[in-house]
Order: sequence, then C-alpha cells, then structure tokens
Amino acid sequence: MGQSTGESPETGASSETGTETLTETPDFIGAFPRLSEAQIEVLEPWGQRRPTAAGDVLYREGDPTCDFFVILDGKVKIVECFGAGNEERLIGVHGPGRFLGELNLLTGEPVFVTAAVGEPGEVLAVPVDRLREVVARDTTLGDLILRAYLLRRSLLIGLGTGFKIIGSRFSPDTRRIREFALRNRLPHRWIDLERDGAAEALLRALGVAPEETPVVIWGKTRLLRNPGNAELARAIGLRSPIPPQSVSDLVVVGAGPAGLAAAVYGASEGLSTVVLDAVATGGQAGTSPRIENYLGFPSGISGSELAHRAVIQAGKFGAQLNVPAQATALDRDDGRHVLTLEDGTHLASRAVLIATGARYRKLDVPHLERFEGISVHYAATEAELQLCRGDPVAVVGGGSSAGQAAVSLAETTVRVHLLVRHDDPGRDMSRYLVEQIEHNPKIVVHRNTAVRELVGDDVLEELVVENLRTGEPSRLRARALFVFIGAEPQTGWLGSQLAIDEHGFILTGARAAAARRDGAMDGEANGSWYAAGREPSLLETSRPGVFAAGDVRSGSIKWLTAAAGEGAMAVRLVHEHVGA
Repeated sequence: MGQSTGESPETGASSETGTETLTETPDFIGAFPRLSEAQIEVLEPWGQRRPTAAGDVLYREGDPTCDFFVILDGKVKIVECFGAGNEERLIGVHGPGRFLGELNLLTGEPVFVTAAVGEPGEVLAVPVDRLREVVARDTTLGDLILRAYLLRRSLLIGLGTGFKIIGSRFSPDTRRIREFALRNRLPHRWIDLERDGAAEALLRALGVAPEETPVVIWGKTRLLRNPGNAELARAIGLRSPIPPQSVSDLVVVGAGPAGLAAAVYGASEGLSTVVLDAVATGGQAGTSPRIENYLGFPSGISGSELAHRAVIQAGKFGAQLNVPAQATALDRDDGRHVLTLEDGTHLASRAVLIATGARYRKLDVPHLERFEGISVHYAATEAELQLCRGDPVAVVGGGSSAGQAAVSLAETTVRVHLLVRHDDPGRDMSRYLVEQIEHNPKIVVHRNTAVRELVGDDVLEELVVENLRTGEPSRLRARALFVFIGAEPQTGWLGSQLAIDEHGFILTGARAAAARRDGAMDGEANGSWYAAGREPSLLETSRPGVFAAGDVRSGSIKWLTAAAGEGAMAVRLVHEHVGA
C-alpha cells in the first residue's frame, strides 16, 4: 500500500492529461498475496461473481462493514478521502488474484479506506460471515488471509490513513486520544499543532478555536471536539452494543492475556461470553513492542499483534468484546452478578471473571504530574517511540518490561539510560533481554540508581539521579522517561465487595476461604458462602461465582504465559459453577 500522488515508483501509478494508467502495487512483504486458482475455487461456492465498471465503489471508508472481494479480472484502487479533490490519496492498486480488505473484516471495525474500480472486470464477493465459515474449514487459506490483514493494518497505520487527530503534543487529551488509537491499532493520522505549519489554518477553516483541541475528523463531515474514548469509539463504530436485559453465562472484566484466554476458551466451550475493557485489548502485554519468550512465536511478536490474534480467535467462537467499556461496580440481584458500567449500563451474568490486571506505580518525585503524558510514559508503544525519536531517553525498572522497552527504544533513539535500583539486572529480567542489553552500545545500565528530580520547563530535559550506595547525585540528559516499577492492582472499582490482600490484590481459593472464616469480608458475602455449602475453588474469590485470574489475583505469577493459563483454567471452574 505504498503512498502515491501523481507519479510514484511505489505504486507504479501515474496520471497523464486526465488518462490514468494503473500498475499494481508490488508485494514486498507479503501483505498482498495472490490466491491460486484452487483457492479461488474453494471460495467461489460461498460467494457471487459480479461484473465491475470503472468508477464502481466496492466499499467506502466509514462503512460499518463490507464483503470479502477477490479480483477475478480488472484492477481496483485503494483510496483515502475518495472524491475529496486534492485531499484524495491513492494507497495502492491491485489486480487479478488478489483479495481486498484488511483487519476490520475480521474484528468488526468500520472500513478505513475506499475500494474503487480502476479498470473494469469481475470480482467474487463473499459475505463476511460465510468467509469465516470457509477459512475455519481451510486453515491454510485462513492463515494466508490473517497474515495479510495484520500486515495491511500495520501499513495503514504507518501511512497515517483513517481518522485525523489534530492537537498539541503537550496536551494530555491529545496524548490520551492517540494512546487509545494506537493501543487499539486504529488507523489514524496525528497532526501536531506544534510542528505542522498548516494545522492552525486547517483549524480556522473548520471553525475550531485552539482551546477546543484536540479534535478528531472522521470521514468528510464528522468533527469531534476533544472526544472521550467512548465517544470516539461510538463515532467510528468500534464498540459493540450490549443487548439489553440479557443474562450471560460469563462476563470477563479486563481484556489482557488472562481475559482474552478466558474469552477464547469460554466461547469455544459454549458459554455466552462478554468481555469488557476500559481502554484496549492486550493489557500491559499489549504495550510491549516485542515479546520473544511466548510459546509458539520463536521469532517474537509484538504485544498488540498477539492481542489482535486473540481478539479474532475469540470473535470466531462468538465472544462479544466491548472496548471501551469500564466496569464501575459489582453487585448481586436474584442470584446473579450485576456489573454497572461507566455509562450506566447494567450487565447481568451467572459468573464473572475479574482480569483487570495491574498498572505500573508512579515515581515518588516532585512535579511528576506536570510531565506525565508529555515526557513521562508508562508504555513503549509506537506513539511514545514517535515522540522521542532521535532523543536521549531513560527507562526506570529492573523487570522484563523495562528491558523490552530499553531494547525497543534503542532502535530509534540516540541513547537509552536504564536505571535499576539494585546491582543485578538479571535478578528480575529474562536472561535473553539482559544479553541483548549488554551487547547494545546505545544502552547504558545505571545500577543502584534512583530518580530524585525531573528538570525541564514544558518538556523533560534532564534527570537528577542518586547512586543509592554512595549517595552521590548526578545528572542525565533525557527528553523522555519510561517508568516500569512495581504494580498496583486495578481493584478500586470493587469497593469492599471482595476480599483483598494488604496490597489490594484479590484473594482466591484457600486464602479467600480463610478471609471468610476470619471475618475479613462483609456479612452478606460471608453468608453466601455458607449458603453455597462449599469452599471457593482455586481461582474463586470470596463471592461464589466471581473468579479472578492474571496479575490482579493475589499470589499470581506475573508472567504473560501464567496469566493466559489462569484465564483458560478459570473457564473450567466457571463451567462447574454454572452447571451446579
């Protein structure tokens, strides 16, 4: 999907005196494979052949969904801002044997580009639901389509297609919207008010005052002034509606590794499963630039791609994912568990799995809030990498997340200072990361070191650090600081509904039973266990039918594989509870 305007070697498309000659976009990385005749024959009984004429629009950006198209004859252009005059941008050209679409076809997201016929011919149109059936039967074909769609989504994000975000890099709301878009891998373009000279003129043309930024432009007519995440999700059709008055078998709160594993196994085992997450799928793992020790991916995989694969897998089995959807309370009514969401929606279920994970703690330094979202970050996604490209940065933490961030940042920055409070980075960090850090000349490890002060005006300029052994202070030049220290559980929304340990993590199994016996839980919950006539199962909390898995659970192993395993195990226990 190389960008093309006028004449371009990437697409081979040119325009001469109003006559357009179309040459196919080359397939450099496998994003645009050509189907074999045998594969087209497999698809044909599931679809319908359609003749095409030049100018026909097969699908348009903003459409809620579209068919899966295979080009049999002729050529099709992929265009952004179709029909918008000078703003129209040719993304790519495809011919016979290639199929159209990208990841939105599998995730239920809206269409982000337009497909218009450039040269007449014929296409095979396969409805999405029938496509899912055929790829479930032909795994080779399914893998081919999935890999191509994942690559195409990455290309769309890299090209800046999709909706536009206009705002200042110093605005926390701009940072929030960009993080939401990047965490959910939504194609978009960020126009920085601080660096783009045409941004202010564009805002004036739209009638937007500077104090009304950031703004989001979706399609030709939709303008959102500083939208909340939920408003943006509704505008682009991201969030699935929750059926009113329905009772699910299982509601999963949190779509990190534990929650997604539960969604896949729950739905595949016949449980009606609903998944909620306040920000994005993937949890902390979704912010990891590269995971190299996850089973089945010997060459590594980014956290966001791993999450998207799990989302598609869960959707294939019928799980309903809702993002953003933030749970604010957990109650009971007539033997069922009732979750209240931030927008006032109530969701009833026979069982609940809490997999809200944990978030990194904040540094105890003065003026931290002034730099958060601008120079201080708690993830190393593509958004942060773009902001600090070419700058010196610092990473605080001694675990694998800090190590992964340091290695990734070293690819785009001039220097990475890794600050560890003790003298052995290998104590809490995976060995393969320690070896990569030791052999990377851009990464400097500062042992027995803590941050004491942040120095800068609008943005971070330096860190004042202290050697914990000698007490000697020093200064490090850093334009961004990445913090990966400790973890705080996301349990504040539960109030006193469940028994927790001294750090706020949810007690399960024997420890939850002990809390009941010791009177460390409210009387109503205490009585419910006596009525149940049994002890909590391994992942069950102090309330019957409410389970916890992953980082939010007290005593859990804080590894990605362990969280996914607990999510799968919880489904078995949910089955036993629902069956009883």
